Amino acid sequence: MFHVSFPGLGINDLPINRVAFSIGSFNVYWYGILIAAGLLLAVTYAYFNAHRYDVDRSKLMDCVIVGIITSIIGARAYYVAFKWDYFSAHPGEIIDIRDGGIAIYGAIIGALIGGLTMAKIRKHKFLPILDITMTGFLIGQAFGRWGNFFNQEAFGTETNSIFRMVSENTGGVGVHPCFLYESVWCAVGFVFLFIFNRKFQKYHGQVFYLYLVWYGLERTIVEGLRTDSLYLPFKMFGYDVRVSQALSLILVIVGVILLIVNRKKDDGMRGRTFTTTHKKSKKRG
Repeated sequence: MFHVSFPGLGINDLPINRVAFSIGSFNVYWYGILIAAGLLLAVTYAYFNAHRYDVDRSKLMDCVIVGIITSIIGARAYYVAFKWDYFSAHPGEIIDIRDGGIAIYGAIIGALIGGLTMAKIRKHKFLPILDITMTGFLIGQAFGRWGNFFNQEAFGTETNSIFRMVSENTGGVGVHPCFLYESVWCAVGFVFLFIFNRKFQKYHGQVFYLYLVWYGLERTIVEGLRTDSLYLPFKMFGYDVRVSQALSLILVIVGVILLIVNRKKDDGMRGRTFTTTHKKSKKRG
């Protein structure tokens, strides 16, 4: 049990229990519930909006099912790889993710490997799949980050900001609630890409490129505030490097380059509502 306060917002002594409920001696944590709920919302959005991205529903769900499995594997593998000093001594904990210990970039990498492999098998274009799944990812990230709140983790350095958070896990001092920053940023990003797809998208892949810039920019900044970052096992130019911060910066650069390179591209998507694929998917059930 934690007692969490946000003094600058007038919220004090909020009791937070990491365990949602127990079945005998087996504890079910809010962390896992919220991650699962975020995933469900993302999949629901993708399914009911597939036609707007020119994506076949039946093929999309094949990609999603495989992508979910590989995202879970990737999320844990990423975290374990950069915490190997600990897990090599505690191998029995490698597959236990109920209490946290997964990495969003590992999940994204895993989902892309599995999902795009299935897209190739099902002979579906990659870019429309990437457009819709990345928009859905923002829903999952916005919702799932609250699992970090219940675990009282993913917070940053000490601060006097109006948004500062205080609990037993912060040592009784105000810290940056990084999970909150990312949750809000992803929610705003979802709204932005949702509107962009309907009003301004010109070509397949454009939403995906915007996601790289949008999420990468936030993570580059917020990761620098965190106190629980995963680091590269070696120094660069004499400095310890946060893995996710370096990767985020690369994504921003790649996204900007792709947007510039494709700035004159136009598939005629602007203001267009796709219906053909939607109808076909209904007929197939």
